[in-house]
Amino acid sequence: MARPKAKELTERELELMHVFWDRNQSETETELTVSDVRDALQKKGRDLAYTTVATLVRILMEKDFLEQTNEERPFLYRTVRSFDEVSGSMLGDMIQKVFGGSREKLLVRLMEERRLTKKELKALEEILREKS
Repeated sequence: MARPKAKELTERELELMHVFWDRNQSETETELTVSDVRDALQKKGRDLAYTTVATLVRILMEKDFLEQTNEERPFLYRTVRSFDEVSGSMLGDMIQKVFGGSREKLLVRLMEERRLTKKELKALEEILREKS
């Protein structure tokens, strides 16, 4: 019996997705080859074999995070799910699993972790004004 698709991203899969999301923010060209992804990871100090990156891309396609956009080599890939969508889902899962669904408990924990910088405090105040 086949194993059901995991919805969660592993640390390495998330690392690859960040390459795509970063490229989406910084350039108009949002489709990448496996080599592009490997090169971007290498620039960040992460040296993975081409076959490892290709396998991770295939897994991300199976999980519906990436899609292949052409039929000829080199194959091009782009994101199916945005950073906001994925991060929101992951954060929601974490709040549910760790804090019993309580955003208040999450916020209290964040504040206990370390003191906010002036920049963080200002950003938080702006968010609270906008959301109130």
